[in-house]
Amino acid sequence: MNTPKVFESEYRFCLILWENEPINSTQLAKLCHEKLGWSRTTTYTVIKRLSQRGVVKNENTIVTSLVSKNEVQAAEIDELVEKKFGGSMPAFIAAFTKRRSLSGEDVAQIRKMLDEYEGE
Repeated sequence: MNTPKVFESEYRFCLILWENEPINSTQLAKLCHEKLGWSRTTTYTVIKRLSQRGVVKNENTIVTSLVSKNEVQAAEIDELVEKKFGGSMPAFIAAFTKRRSLSGEDVAQIRKMLDEYEGE
């Protein structure tokens, strides 16, 4: 199953949901007002839109996510690598490491992840 696209403002909404789910839609609207400055109707519109795309479920006014934060993040990275780097992960890594300095700990963690990937 492909992870549905989650746009930036929707992602900020999802961050609130993931921290608080399952949550009553009224309480979620209050949190979105506090943290995002959204009106109640804006929150309900986003809930409806994300429900239609299969990102969240709103059942009996209880809102829960149908996709995880990791799934959304991974889909965003996949899209970025495909669109900007022609699907080449090495090109993405090269561009990333040219613009950011990595600590020894960062390099060790990445190396460990690669070693674990190779072992699969």
